[in-house]
Amino acid sequence: MELNSQQIAQLAAEAALSRRANDVVILDLRGIASFTDFFVICSGNSDTHLEGISNAILEKLEGNAVELWHREGSRNDNWLLLDYVDVVVHLFLREAREFYNLERLWADAPTVELPEAVVEYDEEYEEFEFLGEWEKSEENGRLERCESPPAKIWRRCENC
Repeated sequence: MELNSQQIAQLAAEAALSRRANDVVILDLRGIASFTDFFVICSGNSDTHLEGISNAILEKLEGNAVELWHREGSRNDNWLLLDYVDVVVHLFLREAREFYNLERLWADAPTVELPEAVVEYDEEYEEFEFLGEWEKSEENGRLERCESPPAKIWRRCENC
């Protein structure tokens, strides 16, 4: 089954969340930009964290037969870009994200709903790990970890 661009964007966001990316947002650029359909934007705490998020996205999309067209940036950069043509993933260190402020630049673009929770399969213990609950911030509309979540939410593994 071939995935559409929105499904690819949501898989990329899900992979980023599974590696504890910060401030994950999907912008729908259809009808606004001609070069891509979606931006997935997220932040990491260090270049090592960005590389881990990047690898999770690459693995998740490759596992769903989505090929990377182009990659910009390296481990020591403060901004990595994964270009899947119809979906462009931007991974920033916090300072770089604040400086470039893509959300402000593309303020006309609506955001897309993100997964409410993410679980990760731990092969060593053959169990799922609850990685946290997420809620949309009233202040900026981004998905953020709940400080005191009301209830745990689990997502089923598709391969289980």
